[in-house]
Amino acid sequence: MRRRTRHLTTALAALLTTGLMAAGLAACATTYAAQNANADRDSIIATERGALDRWGKGEPQGFLDIYAPEITYFDPMQERRLDGIDAMKKLLLPLTGKIKVDRYEMIGTKVQQYGDTAVLSYNLNSHATAPDGKPRVVRWNSTVVYVRQDGRWRSVHSHWSYIRPLGELATP
Repeated sequence: MRRRTRHLTTALAALLTTGLMAAGLAACATTYAAQNANADRDSIIATERGALDRWGKGEPQGFLDIYAPEITYFDPMQERRLDGIDAMKKLLLPLTGKIKVDRYEMIGTKVQQYGDTAVLSYNLNSHATAPDGKPRVVRWNSTVVYVRQDGRWRSVHSHWSYIRPLGELATP
């Protein structure tokens, strides 16, 4: 009887130890995944901020540098979707030196990550000085789809739209 009790005790101890080790590994994996997701989130937002910083100084190359070759793009000034990096160069390079943003605010940034794909959405308030010297704020909605390619987050789709109060959208 003692021998059987000893075997049961040893078996229970081994099972308990294995269970605790598995729980510990799961907790470590969960913590690692959360830290990794936060690092990815921070990296995506920093990538977008870097492009916005350069844009505000009249350097559209900041966005061109983060676009994947297969980028698709919408903005309210375009009649239809633009496809590919060559179309983006044709659109943005003529703006070099012509854009000046005094400061901007990214509001409500949200990154929704699904493996090597992430969707960044935010509102942007761009503060500039109009030609007449008056301050001007342009408010945008932005959605950007990022994909990790060769260890780097690249934009594969970008969509910009103006924020308009309902009063401006209403028609008589």
